[in-house]
Amino acid sequence: MNLVDITKIFSMLQPRENEDDNGERQELNQAASQDDYQTLDELLCQDRYKTFINCRSGWGVPGTPLRLAASKGHLRSLEVLLAHGAEVDSLDVKAQTPLFTAVSNGHLDCVKVLLEAGASPSGSIYNNCSPLLTASRDGDVSILQELLDYGAEVNVKARVPEWAANSAACSGPLYLSAVYGHLECFKMLLLYGADPNYNCTDKKMIARIKQPKTVLEICLRHGCGSEFIKLLIDFGANVYLPNIAGDKISPNSEERESQFFFRNVVDGQIMPASQRLIPLRTSVSLLQFHLSDAQTL
Repeated sequence: MNLVDITKIFSMLQPRENEDDNGERQELNQAASQDDYQTLDELLCQDRYKTFINCRSGWGVPGTPLRLAASKGHLRSLEVLLAHGAEVDSLDVKAQTPLFTAVSNGHLDCVKVLLEAGASPSGSIYNNCSPLLTASRDGDVSILQELLDYGAEVNVKARVPEWAANSAACSGPLYLSAVYGHLECFKMLLLYGADPNYNCTDKKMIARIKQPKTVLEICLRHGCGSEFIKLLIDFGANVYLPNIAGDKISPNSEERESQFFFRNVVDGQIMPASQRLIPLRTSVSLLQFHLSDAQTL
């Protein structure tokens, strides 16, 4: 699916049959909200409370107790809920999973526990965004690596209908990390196989876009710095794809440096690393080099 399924959302808002709530939901939510994990454990040992473990409630964005614990970074409560059988990918009314809210709030420990418990690293098919896009935008390289290690799609894109296809539609995590200046995330994504040209493997979508923009073009236009340009070229970006007019680049120093390096590569004065006598970038040695180098930038 591409857009949030409205029918799905309305169905989640409907009360379940045979639910006789005498305050159990509120007590569970309160314990999760305050990270009172001992009380939470005691409550869930009682059948009348455990019945509501996956029920959505609360003001603002109604969600399950697990979603509440994940959003606040309450690791102990989160572990108690999972131990009592909480649904790891339960959705709130915005179709966000507990993992998505943990990523959005930067709670690495909760992210790890949720992934270990089987949470989908891709989030929900009913939500337009994904945990990986969020981590790339926010620049959290530790969370990003956890998601990638558990199989998150490195070329993921926002879920939009075919008729809405435009340059933003295939703006994946590589675009976001570049535009927001997150060099370590940018490097991490390339190391895990992000496409260096469009960060999109959907050729049909690219074909539908009138003027698709490569990651290289985005980096040049946003003045991302020569480090981004060098990495893209080292990882095989096609330097002849961008459609850059020099008079459209604003003249700040970083953009001048990036454009100077790019022009020298195109003119053949600088040889891309992919053509030098170096080990293949997919080798373990290069992977370790880039990961260690990222820590010093």
